[in-house]
Amino acid sequence: MVVEPVELIGRTVRLSPLGVGDAAGLLRAAEPELFKFAVVEPPTWDVEGFRRYIQWALDMPDRRPFAVRMRESDEVVGTTSYLDIRPAHRGLEMGYTWIARAHQGTRVNPETKYLMLRHAFETLGAVRVQLKTDARNLHSQRAMEKLGCHREGVLRHHMILPDGFIRDSVMYSITNDEWPAVKSQLERRLGSVP
Repeated sequence: MVVEPVELIGRTVRLSPLGVGDAAGLLRAAEPELFKFAVVEPPTWDVEGFRRYIQWALDMPDRRPFAVRMRESDEVVGTTSYLDIRPAHRGLEMGYTWIARAHQGTRVNPETKYLMLRHAFETLGAVRVQLKTDARNLHSQRAMEKLGCHREGVLRHHMILPDGFIRDSVMYSITNDEWPAVKSQLERRLGSVP
């Protein structure tokens, strides 16, 4: 399983490989509250800080970050990634996701996840896709459950956040044998196949 940068296109969003040229767009879409539970945030709230944030993501060898763009306008409204790519075990994680507040509760996030899951299972041949979130982030946990993810448990004292907080992480997953049912549910939710 080789995970190369790729573009994924839906009805509403287009996921394109993230690049430092997306810094200004991410800055416009972001606000500090979106990073409340983040493991890493931009070092400064300006274009240069977002360039450094993007470069940090690009420098991770087992991560493929995407810019989340509105398909019609090409406006950058967030970011997400494949990470913890484990080719020998045909598994990966989806995470480091944030979506501009104006686009939360719309089809942007579920369509983004649908495109990534479909690519992971149907093109890359993944047998497991995992997601995790801060145990305090109940909004993300509800979103993962609404996607059809299976809650596996809590990784206690899993990460130390930039502010020194020792975070517990809640782990979720979808396996390849669960994907057809999850796919069908997401397609019904989205109203059509993107």
